[in-house]
Amino acid sequence: MPYYRLKDLIKAIRACKTAADERAVIQKESAAIRTSFKEENNDARHSNVAKLLYIHMLGYPAHFGQIECLKLVASNRFADKRLGYLGIMLLLDENQEVLTLVTNSLKNDMNHSNMYIVGLALCTLGNISSPEMARDLCAEVEKLLGSSNVYIRKKAALCAMRIIRKVPELQENFLSKAKSLLSDRNHGVLLTATTLITEMCHRNPDTLVTFRKAVPLLVRHLKSLVSAGFSPEHDVTGVTDPFLQVKILRLMRILGKGDAEASEAMNDILAQVATNTESSKNVGNSILYETVLTIMEIQSESGLRVLAINILGKFLTNRDNNIRYVALTTLNKTVSIDTNAVQRHRNIILDCLRDGDISIRRRALELSFALINETNVRVLTRELLAFLEVADNEFKQGMTTKICLAADRFAPNKRWHIDTVLRVLKLAGNYVREEILSNFIRLIAQTKDLNAYTVQKLYAALKADISQESLTLASVWVIGEYGDILIKGGSFEEEELVKEVTEPDVVDLFESILAGPYANQVTREYVLTALMKLTSRFTSTPVIQRIQAILERYNTSIEVEIQQRAIEYTNLFKFDNIRPAVLERIPIPESKEETSRPIIQSLLTLQSLLDLDGDSIATDVKKVNASENSQNTVDILATIFGSGPSDTTDNLTPSRSNPKDDIMSLFNTGPTTTTSPNLIENTPSANPLDDLITTSLPSTNENLLAISPPTETNAPEQFVAYNKNGFKIGLSPFKDQNNPNILNINVTFHNVGVGSDVQNLLFQAAVPKTQRLQMQPPSSTTIAPGAIVTQTIRVANPQRVNVRLKLRIVYDTSAGGKVDDIAEFSGFPQDFW
Repeated sequence: MPYYRLKDLIKAIRACKTAADERAVIQKESAAIRTSFKEENNDARHSNVAKLLYIHMLGYPAHFGQIECLKLVASNRFADKRLGYLGIMLLLDENQEVLTLVTNSLKNDMNHSNMYIVGLALCTLGNISSPEMARDLCAEVEKLLGSSNVYIRKKAALCAMRIIRKVPELQENFLSKAKSLLSDRNHGVLLTATTLITEMCHRNPDTLVTFRKAVPLLVRHLKSLVSAGFSPEHDVTGVTDPFLQVKILRLMRILGKGDAEASEAMNDILAQVATNTESSKNVGNSILYETVLTIMEIQSESGLRVLAINILGKFLTNRDNNIRYVALTTLNKTVSIDTNAVQRHRNIILDCLRDGDISIRRRALELSFALINETNVRVLTRELLAFLEVADNEFKQGMTTKICLAADRFAPNKRWHIDTVLRVLKLAGNYVREEILSNFIRLIAQTKDLNAYTVQKLYAALKADISQESLTLASVWVIGEYGDILIKGGSFEEEELVKEVTEPDVVDLFESILAGPYANQVTREYVLTALMKLTSRFTSTPVIQRIQAILERYNTSIEVEIQQRAIEYTNLFKFDNIRPAVLERIPIPESKEETSRPIIQSLLTLQSLLDLDGDSIATDVKKVNASENSQNTVDILATIFGSGPSDTTDNLTPSRSNPKDDIMSLFNTGPTTTTSPNLIENTPSANPLDDLITTSLPSTNENLLAISPPTETNAPEQFVAYNKNGFKIGLSPFKDQNNPNILNINVTFHNVGVGSDVQNLLFQAAVPKTQRLQMQPPSSTTIAPGAIVTQTIRVANPQRVNVRLKLRIVYDTSAGGKVDDIAEFSGFPQDFW
């Protein structure tokens, strides 16, 4: 016999001082209960199962009581049935085979005359129903939905929802009964009916047409709730049945979405709810929040949307952080629908940037950026810069990017744009993305009339603080490019920017950066290049000799890139006749919109000449007449290599020397880097802004070692992903300008040596689960020998991890062969992640 009654067992367990004592008590009692079950002691079964359920809730094994629960359910006593069904719901789930034994008991109890026993069966089915059980008992539940008893109808509606979730095709059995429940006057039935219909609409959008006819009925119910007087049965802190109001509003939101007629029927009642609901307590706020979501989801009137946004603005003044967070999150979703209405609450949103809750600050920050436009860019940017100064480090990179992008898009003038980005570099220069720095340098190069102003501002900022990496890189580049303008000094609009700067001052500053604690390899690369460029900007011989000495110190640097640059630069001093021309100021780069076709064709032609195996010749070039193409190629090379056509004729012969070697011969060195086998073009440098570095050979007015901002004319690097059987696939990645998490990849298919036409080309790609892939159709599925076909891939990479591609290549040859091959590629540099 068991040692304890239920109350005594609870007292004994609570009296245990250690976990070991508790386990000992429970083990002894479990053994006694197991013995009692074996003896088929019917009188003690109820007590034993009750104790067993308590033991189960404490986390100890109680599975041996499952059959005893079934025996209790078969009893005629209500107390036994109640405990038995409770045990079934706790000890069983839909995946256990024992559950099949319960189906017959449930069916019998659903037809019982006692409504509470029917309720027990419906409650059990609604909690643990399996798909098989749902199919077996669907007819009984459908019949109970039409019961005259309110209690049973309410339970049956909830049970029907479980059946629909388990077996969606049974939904049709409940359509008519569910719609009829909406006419019920009982609030409990209405609550369960709206819940059931909402589930139906989510599971099967086709049912929306059926239930949209019930919108006037829902409007009447909601109107009666809003205008009803005090009802003790349904009142919650002064609001009549807020739970039913919320459920009706959610159902109306689903039914009104995308339907003008249903939305029109809801407008008046939604306005009434929004204006008459008390907002001093959370009950009213919950109804107002659902009302706002419904208004913004359906095709509501513009005045109603303004009212909804004003409600959210009022939420922002609430002391409850949860309500303010909900308001900011909702405004973020609705700002694109009615921006002007949200703009009215701009000051309150900006106040949230100073909130102590980091979640609220984050949502307010997102919303502030969404509100920026041409009219308020100055005010909002000033507030955001003030917040950037005190923001947590986790915010800074995102903030610097968004502030600079907003300035680029909405800047009232160039000077304000430059000042804004400079302020960002001062406040958070260690958190600025490479693309932002690249765009800033392009902006400076394009704004020629502000070069004097910009170089002086950057010099002063750099002299005051060399700890911000992006500020250091931008300042070094600008000083190296416009050092002669800096030395001239002067004022800008009667504003004295910096005191007189001398050539030794600039070199001293650069030496302090090289020797400082914040210098890294990238910084040293920039400083060395800038110093080299200053040798053509400065006129003082001692200063130039001092720069040469600095460069020579790095000829033995352990960093290969630094050593290479230093050796090349010091060798350039041996060519004083061409050094000034080589180091001339870069041409003003074109903006993104001004990229022209002739320049692209010239770059493609040059690329094909520098490519030793001739695989990169573009199809555009092939369309040109042979004689014209030959002459144009000579002219292009003549311009680039600073010679006439006769000087370049030899370079066009099959036995020509590598033009890259011709370039390196200027420094009396061979090629200093070996191209990686998977690169079709140049190997990327470790420098984060090497996209800004261009190397070419001008005649007398072009620049050899100038660092220039990237333009759209620079062809992206291409990587070989597949090269077999004379068929070659190259990948040219480039970041999406509007979304840094998107990587665009131009895929090039080249029939190098298949020996016949490539036909029925099928190219498939797959990425890991953390990334998403979108593929555009190829330009053609047939590739003639020597021809090229292109295709574009977009990869969403929100976690910024390595882009890994698994490729499948299938094609036929006109000779009758078929190729079906698999390849993998993960060789993109980290800059493209």
